[in-house]
Amino acid sequence: MNPQILVIGAGKSATVLIQYLQKKAVENNWYIVLADGNAAVANSKWNKAPNGHAVGIDIENKQNRASLIENATVVVSMLPPTLHFLVAQDCVHFSKPLFTASYVDENMRSIETAIKEKNLLFLCEMGLDPGIDHMSAMEMIHSIQDKGGKITGFKSHCGGLIAPESDNNPWHYKISWNANNIILAGKAGALYVEEGQNKQLNYNQLFDNAPSIEVPSIGTLSYYPNRNSLSYIETYSLTNVHNFIRTTLRHPDFFLGWNAIVQLGLTDESTIDLKENTRIKDWIKSHITAHQLTAKYDAFLQNDLIKKKFDFIGFNDETLIPAAYKSNAAIVQWILENKWKLEPADKDMVVMMHEIFYSIGAKNYYVQSSMVQKGINATETAMATTVGLPLAMGVCAYLKGEIKITGLHIPTHPSIYKPILKSLAEEGIVFEEITKELY
Repeated sequence: MNPQILVIGAGKSATVLIQYLQKKAVENNWYIVLADGNAAVANSKWNKAPNGHAVGIDIENKQNRASLIENATVVVSMLPPTLHFLVAQDCVHFSKPLFTASYVDENMRSIETAIKEKNLLFLCEMGLDPGIDHMSAMEMIHSIQDKGGKITGFKSHCGGLIAPESDNNPWHYKISWNANNIILAGKAGALYVEEGQNKQLNYNQLFDNAPSIEVPSIGTLSYYPNRNSLSYIETYSLTNVHNFIRTTLRHPDFFLGWNAIVQLGLTDESTIDLKENTRIKDWIKSHITAHQLTAKYDAFLQNDLIKKKFDFIGFNDETLIPAAYKSNAAIVQWILENKWKLEPADKDMVVMMHEIFYSIGAKNYYVQSSMVQKGINATETAMATTVGLPLAMGVCAYLKGEIKITGLHIPTHPSIYKPILKSLAEEGIVFEEITKELY
């Protein structure tokens, strides 16, 4: 029987993954089943391609899941992270390998022994960030260590942005991936290492005075630290490093407005009592008054750039808020999904850059490796490409026997990252390196 790939989830980030696997299925005589909670979406994404078909699935229905997973050779989950574990448990039960782009969480860790005992491969964090960041960083780290280098500092930056040619709003930002993740980003604060000391920032500090970097061919971007960078120090075998941080990139001006939104409590997820037929301007006024934020709000509006940003997203609009939205965070997401929407011809942009400081003997070096990828349009985005391709390539490498290891993994092992980085380069996703000797 020919190998069968089960892809669960046909959302925005799955587009390029589906297209790549469709092509490889024909080349290798594989069969694909594309399943989604919305059968119409699945059929639209499948688009009558050969070597497979699309189906609807109730992911929370155990029998519905089991009937698909039991017949698969390999399973790919493009579901929201909260639903991965349902699929993961079934994959263990039916002895099926699992590939995802999401972080390894406590649920996944809880079945690590069972995965190992069944000699399965569960390969997670196979997207962009996490994913390509791990692979490209580990290739650099191993290369430096192989020539006797001692790494003293590591910084990894990544961001989904809007390409300059499609940048036409004062936020210099449009949504190319999960909007909810954008609204709630940073809620857990951040942990990282700076000058040998563990540093911690809470949510209200995260977007204030964001540091900047220069990215080749792009210019100045700013960043905020990701949640827990410390957890990757051991993963990257950099236990004695003096500086270690993983960050998210945005346009410098973005942080002025977003910091104001956070400081004003507009990303709060608590349920609010929103009266029927409430206008956006009334919601803002009511919130500011109730939380005694008038002075702070007025101070933010004294900054022309912040005022321009607030005016653009319509904080003074007469638009009625749908009754379905029961928290400030949900209202802000609804507003921004409209105001930051990619137009059909818009191009998004993914930027990734690693900075590594190391020494060999008495000499000190700095190496910078950067990647810039632009989308084609609002459907074929750089985000969907860089999230979907490495995951799809991982599945292909596994089915071809190029990846032989088993257990619960992220792509830091050479047997994983080498074939994937080679395949990414063939698709035009490449890094440019600059090395300087420091004096």
